[in-house]
Amino acid sequence: NGAVAMMIIGAVYWLFAWVPFAGLKIIKPNEALVLTLFGNYYGSLKNPGFFYVNPFCVGVNPAVREPGAPQDAAPAAAANTAGALDLLHKKDSASGKKISLKAITHNNGKQKINDLLGNPIEVGIVVIWRVVNTAEAVFNVDDYRDYLSIQADAALRNTVRLYPYDVADGGDDNDGQTSLRGSSQAVANKIKEELQKKVDMAGLEILETRITYLAYSPEIAAAMLQRQQASAIIDARKMIVDGAVGMVEMALEKLKDGGVVELDEERKAAMVSNLLVVLCGNRDAQPVVNSGSIY
Repeated sequence: NGAVAMMIIGAVYWLFAWVPFAGLKIIKPNEALVLTLFGNYYGSLKNPGFFYVNPFCVGVNPAVREPGAPQDAAPAAAANTAGALDLLHKKDSASGKKISLKAITHNNGKQKINDLLGNPIEVGIVVIWRVVNTAEAVFNVDDYRDYLSIQADAALRNTVRLYPYDVADGGDDNDGQTSLRGSSQAVANKIKEELQKKVDMAGLEILETRITYLAYSPEIAAAMLQRQQASAIIDARKMIVDGAVGMVEMALEKLKDGGVVELDEERKAAMVSNLLVVLCGNRDAQPVVNSGSIY
């Protein structure tokens, strides 16, 4: 009977021996641990170091969850205190109960959105964010990572629809008009402002947003390329014509001031026509020399 009693006492001891060790917590820099006690918020550990809390406190972090693992299962009885602390720290990190306070990068990928003019475009952004209020991040939303991702997509769509892909003349922004291509930083700041308003309730801070990809959708990319090429050709032709007219005016003035030759209006018109053809032509001119009289 004595042996049986000792076995029972030993079993009970090993069954409850882990309870004191369950209250030992190790927090690394830029880590936090949100604790609940019997369903009530108990507090958050944010400073790095070694802590002892109520052994029945449970760490909570719904953003990362190990499938099939208990929410805060106690480790098996360890041979010594150092081994127990090491197991506890590994258990907290592996199960995702600790919340990272570091700056995190979220890339939402490419989204197909219609701009202000209805043109389908593809836009991608990257969001730099961090957790600033661990309690709000854990208890105000179901999963703060998923919440941020969905709100980033919504903010991107709502903002892109307010601007055209490019200004009307195909160049840089003029007359204060904002476009996605010409004012990408201003658009990114607008996305950041709207996204910050949405994630305030989740205890998140948006540090920066950047547009990483911007292009027309494949179905209209070829047509838009032709449009840009035509606009560039027109701009180049305008510059060529302006230069050619200036050169013709200068030539006529030089001939008149130097008294080289006197031309009537008809000959001036012919000279102007020939010079414009030579200066504005796409190919090199092949002049014909007239050895006779001009009249």
